[in-house]
Amino acid sequence: MSFRVWAPHAGRVRVRVDGTDHEMAREGEWWSSDVSGSDYGFLVGDKEDLLPDPRSLWQPDGVHRPSRVYDHGAFAWTDQSWTGRALPGGVLYELHIGTFTAGGTFDAAIEKLDYLADLGVTFVEVLPVNSFDGTAGWGYDGVLWGAVHEPYGGPDGFKRFVDACHRRGLAVVLDVVYNHLGPSGAYLDRFGPYFAGSNDWGPGLNLDGEGSDEVRRYVIDNALGWLRDFHVDALRLDAVHALVDRRATHLLEELAVEVEALSAAVRRPLTLIAESDLNDPRLVTAREADGYGLHAQWSDDLHHALHVALTGETSGYYTDFAAPGALPRTLRDVFFHAGTWSSFRGRTHGRPVPGKIPAHRFLAYLQNHDQIGNRATGDRLSASVSPGLLGCGAAIVFCSPYTPMIFMGEEWAARTPWQFFASFPDPDLADAVRTGRRREFARHGWGEADVPDPIDPATVERSRLDWAEVERPGHREMLGLYRSLIALRRTHPALADPVRDHFEVDAEGSWLVLHRGSLRLACNLGTDPVTLPMKSERPVLTWGDAKVRENGVHLGGESFALVQLGE
Repeated sequence: MSFRVWAPHAGRVRVRVDGTDHEMAREGEWWSSDVSGSDYGFLVGDKEDLLPDPRSLWQPDGVHRPSRVYDHGAFAWTDQSWTGRALPGGVLYELHIGTFTAGGTFDAAIEKLDYLADLGVTFVEVLPVNSFDGTAGWGYDGVLWGAVHEPYGGPDGFKRFVDACHRRGLAVVLDVVYNHLGPSGAYLDRFGPYFAGSNDWGPGLNLDGEGSDEVRRYVIDNALGWLRDFHVDALRLDAVHALVDRRATHLLEELAVEVEALSAAVRRPLTLIAESDLNDPRLVTAREADGYGLHAQWSDDLHHALHVALTGETSGYYTDFAAPGALPRTLRDVFFHAGTWSSFRGRTHGRPVPGKIPAHRFLAYLQNHDQIGNRATGDRLSASVSPGLLGCGAAIVFCSPYTPMIFMGEEWAARTPWQFFASFPDPDLADAVRTGRRREFARHGWGEADVPDPIDPATVERSRLDWAEVERPGHREMLGLYRSLIALRRTHPALADPVRDHFEVDAEGSWLVLHRGSLRLACNLGTDPVTLPMKSERPVLTWGDAKVRENGVHLGGESFALVQLGE
């Protein structure tokens, strides 16, 4: 077989295969050697440091050890009849393989897929599964982007998971991180000009400087590999606002073009979903309309408006969302900051979303891994918000025109926190992470003892879902509500209608009404009862002290009613 590696400025490169060194021949900026073997690594220049393959597909012994040859053709797929899923009308379920089950592996997660299919979700979004140093972590500190984390089950384990999802009609979204590399095992710069500057999380990639053509190819090939070779259906692109690219054609647009071509070749929809802090609708504007051509993006403004309305928290980036009418305005416009002043940033921010952009291109959620895990104690909404308000929040998300997303356990109001955790073996790095985390929250008034130690294995254990909760009182009823809301999006097409011109919101004080065709979702987020006059209505779904009467809808405190209007 042929071993190849990009090392444009090296004067010498060797490949060590199964313990034996072999000189490699230069081919322009690449080096190659035809050798048979299994475990391998590269020695660049005259240094004796053995480095894993930047394009490694398998790291059985961790990110600092040799790579292993992996044959994609050896896996026996059973999803030949899978035709994929388009995003419109879909429901996403975000999960972390390591804490979704007690086992923390792909195979253990497969045992819960029937539950997800029965719940009614259509897309399973998996937090990053690329190789990172240590055994436990969120996955955003990956350093070998094409190799699947071995403790989860390695590349074959991930393929078994994807294959099992497809058998149940579930599409798979994989979270990928191209904006930085982790702090341990990031050897790319030993091979060539991969890095250019850094951001809050680590070294960033050289996307527009000298030598950046191959770096961009590295990113795009990685993305295509997940979609083609692992049969993944969609990619969630982490924090694309941190991608520094000043070229005329942005990396994201280039990626969208190549994914569109691959989609035609494999004959199934392939979806790109961005996480962005830019509030720039051009990301999800079609390329023929001079946009980047991505298919969707997370909308944190929708989350923030809902969070403030449900919790009353107004610190940090939540401050502006305490303004009167923030929730109905954001529900209508997608972005609260749309060329308007942001006190958190100290400047104007964002731009308006054109009315013709369909709402399904924006994801709506009450919770996600960031908004829970980046709180000091990793507490979920269920730790501080009443069941009545949790139900109202869920109803607003699922009855909005946006694409709903659930974070694992949210659907039964899980009480387990989801905290920040890592397991770097290097004691100095581990201590730096621990200290940095505590200092960060000390600036916001938290005591050191209040912030969980991210390196302590107990932090991971606390963050695992407790599946026994599903059958307990309170949790069981919340799960039933989520099942009903998801089912209603299928049985009432108006609820999934993504045309924003068809969507209206009325609000005053503590109540708001969402107009969805002939359906009305009436919510009371306050504690005092209200009666809203509606003509000739019949109940479809109620929560809390909500009653449909001849003179309208009576809403007790923290309740909602979804009603069908008559003639």
